[in-house]
Parts: sequence; C-alpha cells; structure tokens
Amino acid sequence: MTRWRDPAKDPRQEPKSNLITPEGYARLKGIHDHLSRVKRPELSTKVGEAAALGDRSENADYTYNKKELNRVIARIRYLGKRLDELQVVDRLPADTGRIYFGAFVTLEDEEGEELRIRIVGHDETNTDKRWISVDAPLAKALLGKALDDEATVTAPGGETTYIITDIEYREPST
Repeated sequence: MTRWRDPAKDPRQEPKSNLITPEGYARLKGIHDHLSRVKRPELSTKVGEAAALGDRSENADYTYNKKELNRVIARIRYLGKRLDELQVVDRLPADTGRIYFGAFVTLEDEEGEELRIRIVGHDETNTDKRWISVDAPLAKALLGKALDDEATVTAPGGETTYIITDIEYREPST
C-alpha cells in the first residue's frame, strides 16, 4: 500500500509541458522504433519457443519472457501516445538575449561557483549533462530573465540566488 498524498499538493499530479527539442524527439522515436521492430518480435519468438516446450506453469523461461514482452508492449504504447502529444521546438526564440526553452545557461551562485544547465522538455532531462526540465523550479525562475539578472530559487535546502552570467542557444538540428 502506498502513502496517501494530497492531490492538490502532489508534484506528480502537476501537468507536464509537452515541449521537446528535435534531438530529444528523434531519440524517443528511435527507442519506439527499436522496441517495435526489434525487441518485440524477438521476445514474441522466445515466448513462442518456450510455450512449445509444454507445461507453462513450471516454465521459468516462458514466465520471464512473457513478463518482459508485456513490459515492452506497455512501453511501446506509452511512447506512441507520448510522441503524438509532443510539440517539437525547432526554431530559436526571437529574443536570444533572454532565457527560453532550449537555452544553455551559465549561473553563478552566492559562493561564486558556476553552474551550466540547459532547459529542455520533461522527457529529455539528464542529470549527468545538467539538462533540467522546463517544469523544474529552477527553470521556472529563470524563464524570461536576461544576462546579469538575479533568480532566486526555493529548494528543500533553502533559498539560493543565482546571477545569470551567460545565455547561449544552438541552432536546432532537425
């Protein structure tokens, strides 16, 4: 049983933006195609071979591959629906001196430490690359700001103020 959460305050219930970069869309489309054309037929074959061996109730190979096939089918269905509702942002903003979707932003905190992030869609966040969702509190605080502006972000550890030291956009590759 899971813990009860107030739906009005649960961050998982907040609507997510449907924006995505062309690179992110291509990656999701590639995953969808791989699962549909390679992984699903491969697992279907394995399930068929294991089922042909006889008693399915004691056949671990059948049980495992059937569960894996169902997981892949669910992922294909999710990605298909998600790809249909995504909006690809394939152009630069009119004012590249302000922070909008797709921007690479360099920030400096109160201690003088630099942080370089990119604002991307919910589906392409990556902590290793420091790509954050446009729905994240830091991204929301930065949107529309210009060079040398201050942005204050409230986090569980307290408030942090950042100064924007650089804004960069790269031409979208389609």
